[in-house]
Amino acid sequence: MTQLVGAIDQGTTGTRFILFDHAGATVAAAHKEHRQIYPRPGWVEHDPLEIWRNTLEVAALALDRAREGGARIELAAIGIANQRETTLVWDRRTGAPLGNAIVWQDTRVGELVAAYARAGGRDRFRAKTGLPLASYFSALKLRWLLDNSPDARKRAEAGELLFGTVDSWLIWNLTGGPAVGRHITDVSNASRTQLMDLRRLAWDAELLDAFAVPDAMLPRIVSSSAVYGEAAVEPLRGVKIAAALGDQQAALLGQACIEPGEVKNTYGTGCFVLMNTGHKLVASTAGLISTVAFRLGEGEARYALEGSVAVAGALVQWLRDNLGIIATSAEIETLAASVPDNGDVYLVPAFSGLYAPHWNEGARGTIVGLTRFATKAHLARAALEATAYQTRDVLEAMEKDSGIPVRALRVDGGMSVNALLMQFQADILNAQVVRSAVAETTALGAAYAAGLATGYWTGMDELARNWRASATWAPRMASDERARLIANWKRAVTRSLDWLG
Repeated sequence: MTQLVGAIDQGTTGTRFILFDHAGATVAAAHKEHRQIYPRPGWVEHDPLEIWRNTLEVAALALDRAREGGARIELAAIGIANQRETTLVWDRRTGAPLGNAIVWQDTRVGELVAAYARAGGRDRFRAKTGLPLASYFSALKLRWLLDNSPDARKRAEAGELLFGTVDSWLIWNLTGGPAVGRHITDVSNASRTQLMDLRRLAWDAELLDAFAVPDAMLPRIVSSSAVYGEAAVEPLRGVKIAAALGDQQAALLGQACIEPGEVKNTYGTGCFVLMNTGHKLVASTAGLISTVAFRLGEGEARYALEGSVAVAGALVQWLRDNLGIIATSAEIETLAASVPDNGDVYLVPAFSGLYAPHWNEGARGTIVGLTRFATKAHLARAALEATAYQTRDVLEAMEKDSGIPVRALRVDGGMSVNALLMQFQADILNAQVVRSAVAETTALGAAYAAGLATGYWTGMDELARNWRASATWAPRMASDERARLIANWKRAVTRSLDWLG
């Protein structure tokens, strides 16, 4: 009998279930996409029931694949990593969602953000939460749901409705749903709601009052690594549910960024750069956010500085689906490599504003530097480079806040397979870029947290020994060329800011 650890990786575009062995290697996996629902411009929704069905389907498929050929396996535990900030409300008695989940990318609360900022400034809650006012986080999405769904506020105050991010929704359903389901969230996900005090790791009455959120609907805040209960549904019945982390915090653990100053970037739909700051909560003055990295068992929480970029891989999808410049996402590297440089074309993908370090809700996408010389290849190259430039902006802010120079960046995610992008990233950072041998570091981090909670892995040192690189890129760009490109990028960004006034 081979003992494995499973991970549910519930992301923005789909759900994975992956089985890992003791060395952190993938044994079997399955993935299924879910619908992206766009009811109005700026609105992005997911169907919670579709996500739940897909979770069970990919778990069953991955387990079947692991057992092919008569292999005998058992699961020591499962962990959950999830898209963060995405906001759900459901009926405590029936389990029926109030409506679709409001996704982290959704900007419908823009007017609420502006109203709150006028009343006390954009950073009025930053001291407690580490977060500026933005459409990104959960609190205002939840307020919008309560204000715009019939009788929702009354029902929430009566304890009839439950709020959660995707981790809460999955754990509640996995542990039995109505009457018996565990209504919990871990500290990393709670830190993204803008309702939790970062230092006390507890819901804050002042914040709940400010956002008009009834405490009766809130999940209990728990450690990121602990046995929460057992699954009560097939195909996972009886398996211990022992971890939950926001996806980017899970990737930080999966990348074995254990020591303060270690940094990872996940190149997915967006880009998410996290620096482990250890047990020290570092307040950002350079446009980043302070967040909980994870809490293992009853130990002290570890914190991180984070810079989130809204559009990275989504920009490649835009070139494919909206402009038809490429037929598949994989084609962008070949097309971009067909020209020696960007032809002085810069693309700022501020489709829903700019996140860190600018936090400019009114920014919109901009292409500058176009001449008759420019081709679709230059546009493709500018799109790839935009991801590297945005990452550099975040790392520059990180160095200012932490006082720690970034010598190496650990990378993962779909776009990290693009060698052209990774080399340009190293060049524009003037730092080493190192890609993990395990592509699915988000799922691996969730598995690690679950395995630590159940004794499958003994400690952080064991995780560090598991980590290995698959590729490394060193900078080779001349310093004057680097400076010229960065200056032009910064000029391009200024053109996109405050487009909506």
